[in-house]
Amino acid sequence: MMKGFDPKYRDFPDFILGITKEIWEDRHISVLHHHYSDDIVVRAPASVVVGNKGVIGATMATLAEFPDRTLLGEDVIWSGTPEEGMLSSHRILSTATHLGDGAYGKATGKKLRYRIIADCHAINDQINDEWLIRDQGAIVRQLGWDPKDFARDQIAREGGPTACPRPLTPATDVPGPYKGRGNTNEWGARHADLIKRIMHADFSAIPSVYDRACNLYLPGGQMGNSHGDADKFWMSLRAAFPSATLSIDHVIGREDPLMSPRSAVRWSLHGKHTGWGAYGAPTGAEVYILGICHAEWGPFGSSGWGLRRDYIHIDETAIWKQILMHTGEL
Repeated sequence: MMKGFDPKYRDFPDFILGITKEIWEDRHISVLHHHYSDDIVVRAPASVVVGNKGVIGATMATLAEFPDRTLLGEDVIWSGTPEEGMLSSHRILSTATHLGDGAYGKATGKKLRYRIIADCHAINDQINDEWLIRDQGAIVRQLGWDPKDFARDQIAREGGPTACPRPLTPATDVPGPYKGRGNTNEWGARHADLIKRIMHADFSAIPSVYDRACNLYLPGGQMGNSHGDADKFWMSLRAAFPSATLSIDHVIGREDPLMSPRSAVRWSLHGKHTGWGAYGAPTGAEVYILGICHAEWGPFGSSGWGLRRDYIHIDETAIWKQILMHTGEL
């Protein structure tokens, strides 16, 4: 039993998985009044929402557009204690049919499949701080959009560059109650070190850390395998923002029964779009990228271990929105 939490939840992952199903699939949306604090800060790459009333409104709007949405919890990687507060990094595979008009335009009837990672801080049966990344690139591609074209259309539908919601940046962020940095664990440390090495242009880290048979779950719903696909993704991202500053903001590593060692790292890149890469010709736009990665580790590799599965989450549409608002290419 967890101190301060409803005894029906056997542990923290059960709490996170349970309330997610209760809210979204069982339609008990009103429990957000209890399980989300009145002043919760929910940061997504596209915007920052403060307060559970805004979360409730956004939840209902999403369900009106995707009424059959399911949220299948693949993993909960967590740290902390019930007494001091816990941070869950919750990875979800979501299915949905676009049956209503809404933020993604007129209903298309198209079926979607995409992932989300949500970092949530909880204490006393309540979530009071959150970082959320939906794979918007996967969503819009399945609806027939290119992420850049979707971002351009989104800006217009939201009232233009001066009226549309501002993407998450250090200027639009709102501090919340959670100040933790994760836990101390070798798998989290290895994962964070890998991202640091790559972002500092040491791409030899990829063959030395990734298993040669690794599976990569990449933004846009893309999948890859082995060192070449890992190098291609990370190189194209870093090449577009070669002088951007990396910040490693949260690191968790865990070893749990019946599971491989896992890790979750939340990070950001902040700087100018000054290079050729994943986002076309350099524009000089100031861009903030929020990223969350989940990794599963295994026994193969030159050191006796290697990264077997990597789930990499960024929001391509939010990056394009920042670039287009800078260039005025609307």
